[in-house]
Amino acid sequence: MISETFLLDIADFIGIASFGLSGFYVATKDRLDILGIFIASFLTALGGGIIRDLIVNATPFAFSHAYPSLIVIVVLIFSIWFKLHKSDKILKSKLLILSDSIGLVSFSISGALVGLGANFSVFGVCLLAIITAAGGGIMRDILLNKIPLLLTSELYGTISILIGFTIYILNFYGMINFATIFIVFFVALVGRLVAFYKKWHLPYLSD
Repeated sequence: MISETFLLDIADFIGIASFGLSGFYVATKDRLDILGIFIASFLTALGGGIIRDLIVNATPFAFSHAYPSLIVIVVLIFSIWFKLHKSDKILKSKLLILSDSIGLVSFSISGALVGLGANFSVFGVCLLAIITAAGGGIMRDILLNKIPLLLTSELYGTISILIGFTIYILNFYGMINFATIFIVFFVALVGRLVAFYKKWHLPYLSD
C-alpha cells in the first residue's frame, strides 16, 4: 500500500509547480519586474505550506528542504525561457486557470493529509486544507493590493473545504490510498474547472 507520506509528497510537488506557474502569470499580468515575479511566484507556491507547517508546530518544509524552492525556480526559468507570458490572451487565461486549479486541488489534499497526521478533527482538517491551498495566494494578492481570489472566485474555497471533508471521511473508513486520492484529485479538478467556466458560485446576500 502506498504510504500517506508518498501521497503527501506527490501532492506537494504538483501544487508547488502549479502555483509557481500561477504566480508567474499573475505577476507578469501586473507588469512586475523580475524580482517581483520571483517574490509573487514563491509566495503563491510556498506561502500556504509555510502557514500549514507553523500551525502543526513543524519546521516549514520549504525552509528545511531545497527542492520546493528549486521547483519554483525551474518553473520560472521554463516560463521565461519559452516566453509563456507572451502567449495570446486566450491561451494565457486557460493556462492560468488550469495551473491554479491543479494547485488548489493538490494543496488542499496536502493540507488535509497533514491535518490527519496531526490528529485534527474534521474542522481542523478542512481548515488546514483551505489554508494550505489559499494561504500563499492570499499573501500574494495582499502584496499586490488585490481582493484575494479565495473571496471572489467560483467555488474556490468551497472545493477546498469539500476536499478536506472527503479526505477525512475516507480516512475514517480506512480508505486512504493512491486510487482514492487520485479520484478525489480528478473529481475536484473537474469540479473547479466546470465551476469556473459555468460561473457557479455560492449565493450572495441581497441588499
